[in-house]
Amino acid sequence: MTIGVLREGGKENRVTLLPEHIPSLVKKNVTVLIESDAGSSSCASNVEYVDAGAAIQTREYILENSDIVLKINPPREDEMPKGKILVSILNPLTNTELIKKLAASNVTSFSLDMIPRTTRAQAVDILSSMATIAGYKAVLVAASKLPNFFPMFMSASGTIKPSRVLILGAGVAGLQSLATSRKLGAVVEVFDVRPAVKEEVMSLGGKFIEVEGSKDDSSAGGYAIEQTEEYKKKQAELIHNHAAQANVVICTAQIPGKKAPILIPRATVDSMSPGSVIIDMAAGSGGNCELTKKDETVIHNRVRIIGNSDFPSKMPADASKMLGKNYTNFLDLMIDKDGNLNLDFEDDILSGTCMTRDGEIRNERVREIISFENS
Repeated sequence: MTIGVLREGGKENRVTLLPEHIPSLVKKNVTVLIESDAGSSSCASNVEYVDAGAAIQTREYILENSDIVLKINPPREDEMPKGKILVSILNPLTNTELIKKLAASNVTSFSLDMIPRTTRAQAVDILSSMATIAGYKAVLVAASKLPNFFPMFMSASGTIKPSRVLILGAGVAGLQSLATSRKLGAVVEVFDVRPAVKEEVMSLGGKFIEVEGSKDDSSAGGYAIEQTEEYKKKQAELIHNHAAQANVVICTAQIPGKKAPILIPRATVDSMSPGSVIIDMAAGSGGNCELTKKDETVIHNRVRIIGNSDFPSKMPADASKMLGKNYTNFLDLMIDKDGNLNLDFEDDILSGTCMTRDGEIRNERVREIISFENS
């Protein structure tokens, strides 16, 4: 069994495996090929990979000779591992053209952003791992751009009030933002459509903003769901009032496979104090702020709006450390102790993440989306 790790392109600084992850694979008689300089942006040199038991090769050699190819971002045309197994983050609910190409290229593909939300799957839950980093980094960026202190200060010059932070969405990223903001001394309020997260918010020292009348989300696997128009009207008014008093707003609210809900319209931005900062982590799916632009910073009415869905890449060493653990745990489900491929599609994790196999699209949700697009 041969596993190949490709170097990510563009602004991506992470890598799927660090040298520390190689020995456990080598012990299983697995050959690991690393594209030259794949880990350089994550503080891992070619020499360290070789010392750990991997071999450095070219991209072409890896694509030709690997049984399993590992990537973080969806493969480009020249990275398509035809007839091989691909483990990556494919965004299949919105990236349907890629899924069709993978099927046509006879790629057996697994998308780690489709991991089921179960206790057993936590060890391979790449979204939670990266959301932890994103939530932490977002607060540090906000603090660095804010013209105010985060904590309260008392001095001979007077008392400075602590900054107020509003967090939209109490998933992993939102809760990490809450924890980090509190450690920096801010007063934090959190909004989420799921009443079940109230206890978690309060346990971390945040105030939960509750809107009555939310739809039951027990069948959504822990994700947020669409709400009624009446609820959305109450929600908009409440968020507007709290955002107007906040120094920092951190947006994390997303619905899988859909455009992110607009929670901060232009009118709300206009009501915010000059110097306030909005960090929109939902920028990749449209943004929670009406004025957000993906990968850009917009200044409107002296409010800074930072559209960034890629905070984990800004902390590549620890992000890659966490990624590598998720990937190796996933590979453990595919490879037996002797290093042989063992794809058990009765396993809910493997079946849930498998997008294409034997030239066909295997995921039912993706098939439904493609069928709708073609109708």
